[in-house]
Amino acid sequence: MKKVLLTIVLIGISGAIWYFEVQKPDVGPEEEEASHIEKMNKAEKAKMFEPAKELTGAGRFINIEPFRLKDEIGKKVILIDFWTYSCINCQRTTPYLNSWWDKYNDKGLLIVGVHTPEFEFEKNYDNLLRAVQKFEIEYPVVQDNSYSIWRSYRNQYWPRKYLIDIDGYIVYDHIGEGAYEETEMKIQELLNERMAVLGEEGKIAVSITEEEENGLQVNSPETYFGSARNENFGSGTPGRAGSYNFIRPAEIKSNTLYLTGQWQIANEYAQNISKDARIIFKYNAKEVYLVANSDKGVKIKVLQDGKSLEDIAGEDISKDVLSEGFIKDSRLYKLINNSKAGEHTLEIIIEGPGLKAFTFTFG
Repeated sequence: MKKVLLTIVLIGISGAIWYFEVQKPDVGPEEEEASHIEKMNKAEKAKMFEPAKELTGAGRFINIEPFRLKDEIGKKVILIDFWTYSCINCQRTTPYLNSWWDKYNDKGLLIVGVHTPEFEFEKNYDNLLRAVQKFEIEYPVVQDNSYSIWRSYRNQYWPRKYLIDIDGYIVYDHIGEGAYEETEMKIQELLNERMAVLGEEGKIAVSITEEEENGLQVNSPETYFGSARNENFGSGTPGRAGSYNFIRPAEIKSNTLYLTGQWQIANEYAQNISKDARIIFKYNAKEVYLVANSDKGVKIKVLQDGKSLEDIAGEDISKDVLSEGFIKDSRLYKLINNSKAGEHTLEIIIEGPGLKAFTFTFG
């Protein structure tokens, strides 16, 4: 009799367990991982993740008074974004950062744009300030001219995003463009964890920013003009600085940089000395960008496959005045915007001396 009763009791318990299990909502792998992280204590996190690095050696701040990360840990979820203002990949990332700031800064998210310059002119505070204003950045930006913060994170890329949780651990990072939906989902997860830790009621329930498809097919590498990194230089010896008079080659090879006329090759850039000097490059992409400046300003004329640009002119080139542009400010200039990717020969005619060309980038 006792065995029968015991069997009945065990069957009842098993049935109850089965009932409550089937009532639980289905949980996918992402939710399981998120739930696991939320339940981890600091000791467990310390075994898996690195702690946040301080803004050591930071220069001037924009949009905020100087502060320390350690004073925000325990209060905020922090997104660190390494960027530099003439980088096209960074520029394409900025709208997503702006969106996240608008949606989450009052919900506990702190975004810090760490501006680590690639070129000397990007160290200039006024240049950076103009860029911040142009790109409508309202979150805090800090200068990292000495690369101190960059080195503390052992970073090697622009852009790169690090997410720091409420306990001060780097629990996520992403290199380059893309993965915006994934990153925002992680932001929401960490903000929900923050609310739980701080005993706040509610849950982050904001729609994810839709990721735009850029459809870019880039088959040309970023190409530098200065002797420090001009591996793709076809007019002379790569890595050699000095003054030279270049002539047009008989053959234009793909993804090879050619110059004509008199030029001064410096460490970071090439500067034309003669009037009507030219830059020639056969590329395979949809969009063409040039990082450049000129102390006094200089006109340029841009041709593609020997023809004026007209309706494929980039935003910094006139569609009406013989494909002309004007180079002065130290920044990224958009020269060409084709409807689709393809191989073309770009030619830039420089109408006066003094253009400093730093790099071609493509999109």
